Amino acid sequence: MLKRKITKTLREWKESGAKQALNIIGARQIGKSTAVRAFGKENYAAFIELNFIEQPDAVNVFKGRNGAEEILENLTAFTRQSIVPGDTLILLDEIQECPEARTAIKFLVEDGRAHYIETGSLLGVKVQDIHSYPVGFERIVHMYPMDFEEFLWAVGMPEETISLLKNCYEKLIPVAEVIHQSLLRQFYLWMAVGGMPEVVSTFVQTHDMARVASLQSAILRMYELDITKYAERSQRVRILDIFHAIPSQLDDKNRRFLFNSLQKGLRFRNLENSFLWLSEAGISLPCYNTSAPLSPLRLNEKRSLFKLYFCDTGLLCTMAGYPTAYSVMNGDIHINLGAILENAFAQSLASKLNGADLFYFDNKKIELDFLVQNGNKCDALEIKSGNSWTSHTSLNNALNTPDWDIDKAIVFCKGNVEKKNNILYLPLYMVMFYEPATVENASNTIPADMDLDLFSPENFKALQAQMLSSEKDKT
Repeated sequence: MLKRKITKTLREWKESGAKQALNIIGARQIGKSTAVRAFGKENYAAFIELNFIEQPDAVNVFKGRNGAEEILENLTAFTRQSIVPGDTLILLDEIQECPEARTAIKFLVEDGRAHYIETGSLLGVKVQDIHSYPVGFERIVHMYPMDFEEFLWAVGMPEETISLLKNCYEKLIPVAEVIHQSLLRQFYLWMAVGGMPEVVSTFVQTHDMARVASLQSAILRMYELDITKYAERSQRVRILDIFHAIPSQLDDKNRRFLFNSLQKGLRFRNLENSFLWLSEAGISLPCYNTSAPLSPLRLNEKRSLFKLYFCDTGLLCTMAGYPTAYSVMNGDIHINLGAILENAFAQSLASKLNGADLFYFDNKKIELDFLVQNGNKCDALEIKSGNSWTSHTSLNNALNTPDWDIDKAIVFCKGNVEKKNNILYLPLYMVMFYEPATVENASNTIPADMDLDLFSPENFKALQAQMLSSEKDKT
């Protein structure tokens, strides 16, 4: 069983009382149900699993049922498993195939006899079938392929080594050269193998890259079949065209997706739903241009200008064809293969942002590979594949532009840890330690002197009563 970071999220959710169902969204074959299954069997007295694809009759547990009592009676009859009140985890796998189950989550959570986790690969593209969303009773968590740190766990990297590297990252200490070179090689290897659990397991067990490529090809065929099965008939051809065009579009100099490459005269409005389908299915990772590096980035995004990365860099290597994976795993990532490196960072950043959008900046004078919302400011990230990583005119110009909200300027490169003036140089592999502050954990999101009791439900009720009284006085 591969060690996954999602397990920590599951543990914290259970310890907090699991007052909401956990809805884990992500592309196929990234290990969602495997991680939940292992967690459930290790941490609950009873674990019950329904898979609505492998058990199509399971939808009858929820269809036409009224309330939690009737649903649970049918669920235990269908699975022939008993619920241990307060100590049972129920996994509803591939829940997009049973909209009634997602609608029923509200009643099941309120019932309280069990904890619930939903997993799905195409939830985003089958939303029209859901009659009533369980607002307030469901917490969405995005899951991605294995990141570089998870890959290191899989290949047996000692925790002491990872802790040593993290200490270097936090204290800005250069890594010993022999360790530095070893970690760079591991990073290139992760890029070629990717983060699909079955692929990683096969690589760890066999070190056979031919078998790795075969498994990756099978997953890509599965994605193609999903498009032909689940996408609207009128969109299937365009979605497949976009899917197959991702490697060549990233190979372009500015990486931006050009609609004319698919068909002359096409505009974003003609393709928006097709791009959205791939994104909602977890297959692609759009990265949007912004009008300026100003916080919040979302307010400055240019929705029709974007780069389209792939969910897993290992799969992208296979899509790009031979000898891409061979070149990448041997560190040959300069020139055209720099796009593969950018994809690895898009994949890494997406997993840290839990579904939030990726951004870049390009106004034809200044180009920044990634802009990341970091609390109330922005970090500018440059990804350098070659040996001239200290040459970054665009980044210099961005830092010298008044009124832009750039907090940190980081260059990820082959070089070692180094701070020059206001630019931080980090080895490529240290992306595993980069953690931008979110709204939830940013220290400066809420002023320290603000009275949080003002937002309590009791005070809202009192304010409402006061407003009603005032309205009566006016009449």
